[in-house]
Amino acid sequence: MLQPGARLIAAIVAGLMASVLTASCALADVLLFPRPESLDDERGDYAFQLLQLALVKAGSAEQVAMTPHYMQQNRSIIEVANATGKVHVVATMTSIEREQQLLPIRIPISKGLIGWRLLLVRQADRELYRNVRALADLAPHKVAQGHDWPDLAILRANGADPTPVSSYNGLFSMLKAGRIDYLPRSVQEIWPEAARHSELAVESHLVLRYPTADYFFVHRAHTRLAQQIRQGLETAMADGSMDQLFYRHFGARLRQAALDKRRVIELVNPLLPPETPLARKELWFQLDDLKRVP
Repeated sequence: MLQPGARLIAAIVAGLMASVLTASCALADVLLFPRPESLDDERGDYAFQLLQLALVKAGSAEQVAMTPHYMQQNRSIIEVANATGKVHVVATMTSIEREQQLLPIRIPISKGLIGWRLLLVRQADRELYRNVRALADLAPHKVAQGHDWPDLAILRANGADPTPVSSYNGLFSMLKAGRIDYLPRSVQEIWPEAARHSELAVESHLVLRYPTADYFFVHRAHTRLAQQIRQGLETAMADGSMDQLFYRHFGARLRQAALDKRRVIELVNPLLPPETPLARKELWFQLDDLKRVP
C-alpha cells in the first residue's frame, strides 16, 4: 500500500498527465481539414463545405480551413488520432478499425454514395464489360486500390485480387500504362477523374455496390466538437440545406451515371461497423432519389 506522501505524489503526477493530455487535445481557434492529395483533386471540396455548413447550423464559433499542404488520407487519419494539431477533422470511409482509432459522427456525408462504384477504364475498353454479370466475371481483368483504403479489403473479401497502390495519382498512371484494367471509383469521384485523364473513360454498363459510409471523424477526446458537427448535420438535413449542397455538387454526376440503367453487382462489406445507422433510411441514397436530381 502506498504511504500518504507517495499517494500525494502519485495524484500530482496523474493530474499533470491529465493536464498534458487535455492540452494536447485542445482545439485551435481554426479547425484544420486535410487538403486533398494533389492540386487537381476535388474530392475534399464537398466535405469541406458541408463541415462549414454544419458548424454554422450548430451555432459554433469554430472556423474551418484546409491544411496548408496536400495530405494523403492515411496521414490525415494518423494526425487526428495523435492529436498533433495539424488536422482536427477528417472525412473518410468508415471501417471497424477507423472507428476504434477515431470518434465517428455517424451521419453518412454523401448518403452512402461512396459505396456505388463505377469502373474507370481505358477509352478503348468502355464496352469491354458489357456481358459481366458478377464480380467473378471481372477476375481476368486486373484492378487496384489505395493501399490504405477500406475498399482494398472489401474487394478481397468478395473474391477479387486488387493490387495495393501507395499513391493516388499512381492509380491512374497504372491504368493508362495497362498495368491494371479498371478502377472502381465512387459516383461522386469518377467523373472529375475521367475529365482529368483524356485516355480514360467511365465504363457504360456496370455499378458495383456495397453498404458503406463516409463520415466526419475527430479525435476521441473531442466529444464536444463531435456533438456540434452532429447537431449541425441533423439541422441541415431537417431544413433541406444539406440536400441542396449534396445535389449541387453531385446532381450532374448522378444524371451522367444513370444508375437505374446499369447492372448492379451487390458486394458484401465485412468492414462495416455494427453501429452503422442503416435503419435510418433518410440518411442513405436510393435509386428512387434520382427523381429528386434537379
